[in-house]
Amino acid sequence: MKKLIGFLLKVILCLALLAGFTIILPGYIHYRNTVDEVPVEKAAQIYFDMEDYVPYDVLDEDLVDAVVAVEDQRFFTRRGMDVRALIRAILHNLQAGESIEGGSTISQQIAKNLYYQTIHRTTAVKAAEIFIMIELEEKYSKEDLLALYMNMNYYGDGFWGISQASEGYFGAVPSDLTVAQSAMLAGIPNAPSAYQLSTGSELAVSRQRKVLSRMYEEEYITREEYENALAEDVLSYYLH
Repeated sequence: MKKLIGFLLKVILCLALLAGFTIILPGYIHYRNTVDEVPVEKAAQIYFDMEDYVPYDVLDEDLVDAVVAVEDQRFFTRRGMDVRALIRAILHNLQAGESIEGGSTISQQIAKNLYYQTIHRTTAVKAAEIFIMIELEEKYSKEDLLALYMNMNYYGDGFWGISQASEGYFGAVPSDLTVAQSAMLAGIPNAPSAYQLSTGSELAVSRQRKVLSRMYEEEYITREEYENALAEDVLSYYLH
């Protein structure tokens, strides 16, 4: 029996290695072809050179906390892919019977935004994103990557980047946002067409409440700050 179990384990290990090889190798080839055509630095520099680019040290602290809380809780403490988040997402998707949650990190989302927004994301492309993510985290600090992420995002209603979104939705600059405003902006890029304030204000508020809840759970804000943010009217500037 022990020999049979040992044999089965070896077979399973070989199959797992084979499956990994059939994904990793095409992914690496796709990655090399992609960055050979457009290097990571060149792709990222387009955003760094934007006239209204907002560097990390100018971003409101509450905004930083809101984005990290809802998108990638271990962003500043982890390097590479968040395996725990990926496993959690798979379990939630299996439980729901459909794809309702992703497991990608902020760095992975940057990789997708830089290269693969408009193409079908095959297994090879998703694997390539991971290689690009690794290169991004080798070349840039976490602070620069978080700022890049916020500046490249689309926030709905024609607003590209955190500067346009802050001014357009709230008449504010990204260095002077309230907790409630920060949570709203952190939630919109997940699905801009659904959460843009002009047509999806109710959904946007629901998403904002989820962000605020995550901020409270992660201890970025106190109970009082959480309740005050829930009570703040963040729609009046844009909708009236």
